[in-house]
Amino acid sequence: MQEPAITDDLIAQHGISPDEYASILEIIGREPSFTELGIFSAMWNEHCSYKSSKKWLRTLPTTGPQVICGPGENAGVVDIGDGQAVVFKMESHNHPSYIEPYQGAATGVGGILRDVFTMGARPIAAMNSLSFGEPSHPKTSQLVNGVVAGVGGYGNCFGVPTVGGEVRFHPAYNGNCLVNAFAAGLADADKIFYSAASGVGMPVVYLGAKTGRDGVGGATMASAEFDDTIEDKRPTVQVGDPFTEKRLMEATLELMGTGAVISIQDMGAAGLTCSAVEMGDKGKLGVKLTLENVPQREENMTAYEMMLSESQERMLMVLKPELEAEARAVFEKWDLDFAIVGETLAEDRFLIVHNGEVKADLTLSKLSSTAPEYDRAWVETPAAEELADVPNIDPIDGLKALIASPNYAAKQWVYEQYDTQVMGDTARTPGAGSGIVRVHGTDKSLAFTSDVTPRYVKANPFEGGKQAVAEAYRNLTAVGATPLATTDNLNFGNPEKPEIMGQFVGALKGIGEAVAALDMPIVSGNVSLYNETDGTGILPTPTIGAVGLLTTSDDHINGEVRDGHLAILIGTTHGHLGQSALLAEVFNREDGDAPAVDLDLEKAHGDFIRDNRNWINACTDLADGGLALAAFELAESAGVGLTLDDTDTAQLFGEDQARYLVACSFDKAEGLMIKAGQAGVTVATVGKFTGDTVKIGGSEAPLAELSHLYRTGFANAVA
Repeated sequence: MQEPAITDDLIAQHGISPDEYASILEIIGREPSFTELGIFSAMWNEHCSYKSSKKWLRTLPTTGPQVICGPGENAGVVDIGDGQAVVFKMESHNHPSYIEPYQGAATGVGGILRDVFTMGARPIAAMNSLSFGEPSHPKTSQLVNGVVAGVGGYGNCFGVPTVGGEVRFHPAYNGNCLVNAFAAGLADADKIFYSAASGVGMPVVYLGAKTGRDGVGGATMASAEFDDTIEDKRPTVQVGDPFTEKRLMEATLELMGTGAVISIQDMGAAGLTCSAVEMGDKGKLGVKLTLENVPQREENMTAYEMMLSESQERMLMVLKPELEAEARAVFEKWDLDFAIVGETLAEDRFLIVHNGEVKADLTLSKLSSTAPEYDRAWVETPAAEELADVPNIDPIDGLKALIASPNYAAKQWVYEQYDTQVMGDTARTPGAGSGIVRVHGTDKSLAFTSDVTPRYVKANPFEGGKQAVAEAYRNLTAVGATPLATTDNLNFGNPEKPEIMGQFVGALKGIGEAVAALDMPIVSGNVSLYNETDGTGILPTPTIGAVGLLTTSDDHINGEVRDGHLAILIGTTHGHLGQSALLAEVFNREDGDAPAVDLDLEKAHGDFIRDNRNWINACTDLADGGLALAAFELAESAGVGLTLDDTDTAQLFGEDQARYLVACSFDKAEGLMIKAGQAGVTVATVGKFTGDTVKIGGSEAPLAELSHLYRTGFANAVA
């Protein structure tokens, strides 16, 4: 096939700027071939190179005694004791999910699962964080239904429990939904597999499913804004097969047990190109690929198509040659392709040959570790406008407005489409702040949560970044878990706009400060930029996924509220209503500043909850909707009524941080208060769980009526 001529239009279509193209000419000393242009496009786009974010990502705390492997590998690895490790990561599939919701979300789940088992870990848990436009937007219902079905369709068939997540709606996501997928797995701490190639002349082996034309150019598409040509991008969305992925996982883990694997890498964004380059670059080696040996499911595929295909369920491995027969037998048993497609080279070279013809001959290191890096111009986000007066409202009316909104209504419509119990180790299913999965065969458990409040980040990126980490910390603490580490999914608009880059910088500064103070280092993550359509960007959404450890079953705070329990508030309420849920849902306003986050107080209150778990029956942190929503959620989940003493709107719905609501018997409450006094922690009785009505001051409503509103609000909005 005749390759197209390299023109300015073709270069622009590949997302390469004139300056970047000039660098390419300088590096290779000639005009690139069409395949070489595609390779540079894949490796130098935002999705693979992090060229706009690398400078700031380096500032994040990524180490600690618990960290076995931080950022830079397929996933992060954290020690959980007894020779075991948890391997986890969160990654976005935003653009593909907006174009083709089912397959975009499904392959997002598939990709993050491969990141985990590529490290030698068996996946034990999944979560997702989803952001959609306003429910009334003509595309929202289709996106919600498609994305949720895609997440469930892939995860359920693969056989991993979805144990947590979040869903939000806001007009800023009308033109660009967010689909952030998280997965975690278990591995022996001394049997982690890495991606750096080693040894010269070692066979490079292709594993898994065949290569097709689906997903060609997907990584480049993910690094561009949307416009009215969005439908033309549908072919760049990958197509997944969870049953093939299940076999791939079993074959990969079995293969790892043979000792044949030198290094292994998932084929994700930019497919064969990115996986081969990253393996070679990390091992300071070159790679030669012979493309006619690549298993193909379509006829007459070109070198360009094979190098840039993002067909799913594929891996690349460097193999010990003496164990080739044993390795091949494993994959043939699982009815998967196993093909030697190349070898490692001593020189710094990326050589692509197809049917005897050289299609690309490049300096490998220039594609990866020396890709462009930009210090983008940024401006600090201006101080938020001052909060205008917020009138007092009837507290039951305020509560009804929150629980009827799809943002704060119960999300069982979503998670009931997911298998939450497969593998039989789920100890706490979705619907609360954290999911819990038992570590099979031990008395340990792992807690998982995902959080961010985008309106806070928009108003004040620094405090919003801190708050995302602090809320994840509180969610883990509220179930009794000791927070271990975090993964981030940094979703922002166009970084070439200084105000957007300012949001990114501010948020990372806040995240960095918080993970350091709360001893939750960032061990993996993903950056997703250019989340815009026709120049309108999303809310800045730096999602934080966090993992905590419960060393014994006694550590769990997993009890239910009972009739007669007291409602006890840990922490001080000043009544912060700026950027609050009440302000948005009742008054349709987004003014005022984000709440300030006192990290010392967060740490002190978290330690207090965990140190005094024996006095606590049930616990939740206070976040969106403040005391009123937190107390209602505890009561509703147990089917018990509620009485709150306060009537002040700011006290009931304020979103001050570092607060928890605890339910316990009178006797335990007395002991808890004594402990709080000794620890210097602010504590107050704010009401009682009793009866079958919800009473707040002089206002009341039947619990059954409110529960119906809460349980139907989401489905009513997206049906």
